[in-house]
Amino acid sequence: MPPGGSALAQPLNFARIASYGVLFVLGAVVGTAGALVQGGWFPGGLLLALLGAAGLFHGGVRVIGSRAGAVAPAAGWLVAVMLLTASRPEGDFLFGAGIGSYAFLLGGMAVAVMCATLG
Repeated sequence: MPPGGSALAQPLNFARIASYGVLFVLGAVVGTAGALVQGGWFPGGLLLALLGAAGLFHGGVRVIGSRAGAVAPAAGWLVAVMLLTASRPEGDFLFGAGIGSYAFLLGGMAVAVMCATLG
């Protein structure tokens, strides 16, 4: 725990806000790349995508030093994945209805929750 209280009680400075922003963008990039890889090389791509997400979420915890380090990239990952699951008016979509897509969605969320809640 940081000196002087919990991480949420610490004042926000520019470096902390910038690091959360960078982690958010990295989460969106990992989510987009994972969406492409998991469908292209099943089942190895699914494992690679989930390991990449887990590495980013855990790395965020280690770099920031608090659980909020996993929440920022998880939020970016979730935003990117949800935008990619929505179908367009033309009927195009990136995620097909299959076991790999659902495993990526649910597995990524489970990994994010594990990294954000485990000490």
